[in-house]
Amino acid sequence: MAKRKQAAPSSETEDHSKAERVYHDLRRRIRDLRLPPGTRLDKNEMSLQYGVSRAPLGEAILRLATEGLVDVVPQSGSYVAAIRPQDIRDSLLIRTGLEVEAVRRIAQTASDELLKQLDANVDAQAAAIRAKDMDRLDDLDAAFHTMLMEAVGSPRALQLLDGTRAVLDRPRYHALPVYGRPNDTLAEHRRIVDAIRTRDPELAGAAMRIHLTMVAKAIEGDLAKFSDDASPKKRK
Repeated sequence: MAKRKQAAPSSETEDHSKAERVYHDLRRRIRDLRLPPGTRLDKNEMSLQYGVSRAPLGEAILRLATEGLVDVVPQSGSYVAAIRPQDIRDSLLIRTGLEVEAVRRIAQTASDELLKQLDANVDAQAAAIRAKDMDRLDDLDAAFHTMLMEAVGSPRALQLLDGTRAVLDRPRYHALPVYGRPNDTLAEHRRIVDAIRTRDPELAGAAMRIHLTMVAKAIEGDLAKFSDDASPKKRK
């Protein structure tokens, strides 16, 4: 019997894959401030840079705009959004409510496999700190919190968390290297995992609340470095 040929990926699927790639790269560059607030996103230039058509590029930019990282100005273009203190504080409030309740639930249902994965993540964070690799630490930090939210089994809550994290990405990333904060973050994450291991929802919730309070404190201390002004800049 002749083997059936595997169907080639549709153009729509390929465009979505390209849009995902562009989205993640742009989000990282916005987070790192390699694309600072006010930078104009020139679609023609970026299409050439990424080797994609305008369709997947437009999809990626629209997603970033939905998350509050890009401002689309009619008759003008798309610009990297300002870091707005009120947006930051709103996102911190939403994130705290989501994650405190999430770990309370997880403490009552966590499997041994989940705890093993969390332990491995925290150990990797420790290795990143020893290597002074803040990019790696930030990625592991995001993965730690995503892992917890995925364990709740609520795709909508996970999507909401990712949206709040998008707004917090820039100030959180730049507050992370503040003296002592990497090791403090590691210790707070370990306490969260240890609290989940006790199966005590109140202890787990308190551990997460303390962690996010310290994150908020670090971010607030760093907000003065940023301005609401996001006047258009030439893209780098």
